[in-house]
Amino acid sequence: MRAAILAGFALLALAAPAGAQDQPPVPRQSWSFDGPFGTYDRAAAQRGFQVYDVVCAHCHSMKLLHYRDLAGIGYNDDEIKAIAASKQVTDGPNDQGEMFQRPGRPFDAFVAPFANEQAARAALSGALPPDLSLIVKAREGGADYVDALLQGYKSPPPGMKMVENMQYNEYFLGHQIAMPAPLAGSDVQYADGTKPTLTQEAHDVATFLAWASEPTMEERKYTGAKVLIFLVVMTGVLYGAKRQIWADVH
Repeated sequence: MRAAILAGFALLALAAPAGAQDQPPVPRQSWSFDGPFGTYDRAAAQRGFQVYDVVCAHCHSMKLLHYRDLAGIGYNDDEIKAIAASKQVTDGPNDQGEMFQRPGRPFDAFVAPFANEQAARAALSGALPPDLSLIVKAREGGADYVDALLQGYKSPPPGMKMVENMQYNEYFLGHQIAMPAPLAGSDVQYADGTKPTLTQEAHDVATFLAWASEPTMEERKYTGAKVLIFLVVMTGVLYGAKRQIWADVH
């Protein structure tokens, strides 16, 4: 019986997708938020929000973000009000007991592209796009992986059998992904005049999603730095006190 089980595991290993065997390493990128003193590049994060808003938001929700949170990447009150007002939010019930649509307000959560999971699957041939609120924290490789995935669409190698409605991506596990290539490199007209390219858009939206996954990172690093400085100073004070107290003891 044990031999049969071991044989079964061996067959499963042999049957694993070829992509799982030759997964290329995710290229390491340079990010402004790396390291103990790293901070978010506000300009890149704002451009990344533009990419999300124009491209990604058609399929992917960000349920944990509210429009007022965009102040964290440098948008002012008027800009946030304008962004929110450009969305239609379901509210209610009204006096007649009916739900209604209204322009968004800063305190509203990001509007989801679909009413529920079933609606998303019905519209996307059964695929369910993940919520992107914590995607950088949820994926091994973080922002590097998101950046690589967005640029990893290629033609499948000769002899590889693709499942219907799947796309080849060299960085996706198994190399077959339901999401068509979302970025073309000319998807947005950046407000700051930056030239949109595939590399630029992927880097910017990965920066925005990194911020969304951990908007308090800078505060955490700042607090940690203050604690370390305090500990260093206190160590010096205590050492000096010890020398003073025990100076006459031999």
